[in-house]
Amino acid sequence: MQALVDLWHWLTGTVFAAQSAPPRLLLLGTGVLALAVVVPRQVWRTARHTITIAHEGGHGLAALLTGRRLTGIRLHSDTSGLTLSSGRARGPGMALTLLAGYLTPSLLGLGGAELLAHGRIRLLLWAALVLLPAMLVMIRNAFGVLSVTITGAVVFAVSWFASAQVQAAFAYLGVWFLLIGGVRPVFELQRSRRGHRATDSDADQLGRLTGVAAVLWVGLFLVLNLAAALAGACLLLRGAGVDAPALLSSWLSRSP
Repeated sequence: MQALVDLWHWLTGTVFAAQSAPPRLLLLGTGVLALAVVVPRQVWRTARHTITIAHEGGHGLAALLTGRRLTGIRLHSDTSGLTLSSGRARGPGMALTLLAGYLTPSLLGLGGAELLAHGRIRLLLWAALVLLPAMLVMIRNAFGVLSVTITGAVVFAVSWFASAQVQAAFAYLGVWFLLIGGVRPVFELQRSRRGHRATDSDADQLGRLTGVAAVLWVGLFLVLNLAAALAGACLLLRGAGVDAPALLSSWLSRSP
């Protein structure tokens, strides 16, 4: 019984406790660094594995929540992935499972931004430590196991051993990366579709399933992910004491 009490005190005093707002330089610096990771092609090719983990995890979670049977997830060295589930081949469950992939990285970024806006840096890191092992048990190939394990090990090392300043920088960089990095794959998807290299993409499967043109699904991915990126950026700025809407309004009013 005492062990449970001690655990609760540790959780409320450490994991759930709010940390002070980061310096604005850290907030803006991590945003610029995330942009520098997403934009250059060579750096993006490595960093994109994290987006793929979130993408396939989104498919898997949506499958479970809609009553489908999740049979396995594969992550490949070329940053592609595959989530397998069984159930009805048509219907809302299948549609939501397909829809979740491209939206999940941005939604995770938005959720992370909400936590950071309230100073919950350690809670964000420990939430990742819960989600990654949960996904690991469904991985069905060696590269996928390696990819998720390394990601989890890095998050654990930062959350357990790093200083509060390093934890804050890591958390903000991760959230910025999800918000910005969630948008680029949508452009890559449409470019592959134009080159007829993605005829079985999530958007094309949704098109066949619903009768709505695949390009409209790509457009929906883009609009929602851009909205999540904008909302997440405003949350992060607000958490650092910056009123983003007021700042933007002031800037627009001064524009000729």
